[in-house]
Amino acid sequence: MSKDENNEEEDWSKFASAGYESAYDPWADLVPQEESEEFLDDDIDFEDFSSIRPPPAEEGLDYLVKMGTCNHCMARLSGKSFNWESAEEVGISIRISCEERGVMKDDDIEYCPYCEDLFVDLDILVEVMKNELDGVEFKKMQLGAHFAKDHVAKEDDLRTRHGATGSQALKAAFNDALGFKFSKEMGEIELVKDQPEVMVLIDTLTFDVTADLRSLYLYGRYRKLERGIPQTRWPCRVCKGRDGGCETCNETGLQYPTSVQDQIGEPLRAAFQAKNTAFHGMGREDIDVRCLGRGRPFVIEMKSPIRRYADLSELTELVNATSAGRVEISELRASRRSEVARIKGTAAEKSYTIRFKYGPEQHCPPVKIDGEEESQSEDVAEVVQENPPEWTAEQVTELCMSLEGVTLAQQTPQRVAHRRADKVRERQVVSISDIVVEGDEVEMTVRCESGTYVKELVHSDEGRTVPSVAEKLGLVCEVTWLDVNDVHAD
Repeated sequence: MSKDENNEEEDWSKFASAGYESAYDPWADLVPQEESEEFLDDDIDFEDFSSIRPPPAEEGLDYLVKMGTCNHCMARLSGKSFNWESAEEVGISIRISCEERGVMKDDDIEYCPYCEDLFVDLDILVEVMKNELDGVEFKKMQLGAHFAKDHVAKEDDLRTRHGATGSQALKAAFNDALGFKFSKEMGEIELVKDQPEVMVLIDTLTFDVTADLRSLYLYGRYRKLERGIPQTRWPCRVCKGRDGGCETCNETGLQYPTSVQDQIGEPLRAAFQAKNTAFHGMGREDIDVRCLGRGRPFVIEMKSPIRRYADLSELTELVNATSAGRVEISELRASRRSEVARIKGTAAEKSYTIRFKYGPEQHCPPVKIDGEEESQSEDVAEVVQENPPEWTAEQVTELCMSLEGVTLAQQTPQRVAHRRADKVRERQVVSISDIVVEGDEVEMTVRCESGTYVKELVHSDEGRTVPSVAEKLGLVCEVTWLDVNDVHAD
């Protein structure tokens, strides 16, 4: 290839569109650069760009001092071993070493950039807590602190960049330091995370202290020796317990003047100086039913108690004495919230003694057509009543015993239908014993599955419980009384 041919190949503009070769100026887009001011090395603080080794390196500790870090934060960010009893001394020691190297805090820094001098105010907060908890008995405390979100984020950023690896975060460190100082002041106070007796929350912005006195729980068994007492407080049907009661309830707000809850709870509430009580029983008996034998298990909750420690045997005697023979308790011991769920969830078999009267009217439950009840006509009822069955004591005993081991189909009784779902429940009759027939009255002991409606087992509730004693005898049965003999639990 000739020299002219090479030049022709190198001149790429000849291959452009017509007129481009002569019109194109490759430097036309350039803009003249204005002359800049002289660049001086003194304008840059090279320390900002240098890599400072974090604590426990000396340069990292020096930087913490320059930042105005307080002694407590100096200790927790230094990477050195310390505890909250010696934190102040550790921080001072590090600061002195830095000052000996000529490092001082910047004059324009007013407070610690990490905690904003919260650690400086520990003594003040301890006094506020002591005043808030004055007179309260407790040994286990959980401490919490509320921080502004921007404060937490700022501290986390600073600690990550300038603190030793693994340094404790501000919130956790503040709680530990304050808790240590408070327990040292009070003596024998244990800081816990589970099952505290007192929870204290500090607002770090306002220094407000809120104390939550956790509920005290006691387990026991109660015997209800008198009929006509409900298990728990029963609000007045008229005023519903609102606005201080009404004339109907004598301004008590209660349908009944007392309850098992108050017979047990009021002496205990006064003893523990609690605000109120809550009662949790393993099931409940009707208001007209006594509870005998070993009694029914319960947990009673003392809400916000000032006192927490007492001789429970003395309190048992106190409750039994003040109840005047209406309610007795036994086996009183300390409990916890988790036992409430056990008490409520245990399906314990129960034994009852029931007395009822039968006849002379014949048992005539409504006839069910396609699942719906239909009352019998008057003519049919009259015919049925002409020849009611007559049973001997032995036959009554045998018919009652025939229900032992059967599974009942019990539709929700009419007496509780207003507060319970209307459905059919299956419950087993475990055993029937000690049957005594005296004329037209029968007394027997029944052990059955938890949740069995025992009265309905006898009178059938117009055929809503099948089978029943009334169905077996073919006669109307009326319950005279019912007692709970035992709750087979624990």
